[in-house]
Amino acid sequence: MFSSRIDWCVQPNRLMAILEQKKQKNIPVLDLTETNPTTAGLVYETDAIRQWVSQPDILLYHPDSRGSITARESIAGYYRDHGQSAHPDQMVLTASTSEAYAFVLKLLCDPGDEILFPQPSYPLFDFLAAWESVSPKPYPLVYSSQSGWQIDTDRLLDAVSSRCRAIVVVNPNNPTGSFLKPSELQVIDNLCHRFDLALIVDEVFLDYPSKNRYVRANTTIGHSRSLTFTLSGISKICGLPQLKLGWIHISGPDSLVKSACSRLELIADTYLSVSAPVQIALPDLLMNRNIIQAQVQTRIAENEHFYLSTMQNHGRIVPYPREGGWYQVMTIPDTVSDEELVCHLLEEDNLLVHPGYFYDFDEKFPSLVLSLITPSQIFRDGICRLMEYQI
Repeated sequence: MFSSRIDWCVQPNRLMAILEQKKQKNIPVLDLTETNPTTAGLVYETDAIRQWVSQPDILLYHPDSRGSITARESIAGYYRDHGQSAHPDQMVLTASTSEAYAFVLKLLCDPGDEILFPQPSYPLFDFLAAWESVSPKPYPLVYSSQSGWQIDTDRLLDAVSSRCRAIVVVNPNNPTGSFLKPSELQVIDNLCHRFDLALIVDEVFLDYPSKNRYVRANTTIGHSRSLTFTLSGISKICGLPQLKLGWIHISGPDSLVKSACSRLELIADTYLSVSAPVQIALPDLLMNRNIIQAQVQTRIAENEHFYLSTMQNHGRIVPYPREGGWYQVMTIPDTVSDEELVCHLLEEDNLLVHPGYFYDFDEKFPSLVLSLITPSQIFRDGICRLMEYQI
């Protein structure tokens, strides 16, 4: 009766099953995985936001398949602050970055086509591809102490097939926090040009670089050699995932951009999914984004400093350097699996961290993943509790 695209295991994994038992018994848990900015103890301009999303014009419906011109112009202003020129006519608004992916896959792929995506990364691409009847193929990110996280460009090339339609890059990646390097962008650009592929770049964490001076590629807005779709939204930029607004910016060769824009406009017109209130509020939300971003950056810096200073003498837990984003990844000894460790920590010590396998880290190198926007006291208590565990 049901589509094979939804033929997924719906049973909770072991870690989530333990967590649910804790909730049912009202057992408090130190949660180091908090990634929702609205529940992380940040202070929002509540009255102002309410005013921005309740202006009189929200009662009027003026549908525009690409999104209102005022909203798109405000996004162009956001990119001007990043030193890049974005044209409002080359944008399409969506209800989320996930929907932006869905629109782009509809545009580029027939059933059975393939997209290449990074691994490890956020566990979303399998689902997004499956819903569009597209096959996701991973290409590896590899780590070395000398150069940090890098794209394995040789294996990326090996992954390209005749059914491949696009390469996905997350800049910075989630959860490794690694930015795309200029040399990597050049290699990917050459591959896209050689094999007639599109480039899809997810930049939702772009505004959260570390203070370390890593050489990195800036936003791909304005990237001109290959057909490029740059995705972002206010979930991370403004810390407002509940207001549901993302976007796609299209750049590249003029003829391809024109064709892609007209086709995306048709897709968006079919759904018209972005609400009027958030479009009307967007200029004010983006103009005042620094209010929440400053708090997030402060929280990240405080938690990261505490984590690194506390863990520096541990020896058996080693942090990966963070280039951006708000996740911290650490390696653990290969004498224990990350699944066994996180389940033990939750079951015995009421401490929640994520295992690396959630993000497809190589199981030969077990890892833990935690969020640096976790409320500071909870984060400190959790790190101290983790330090007490003899790995």
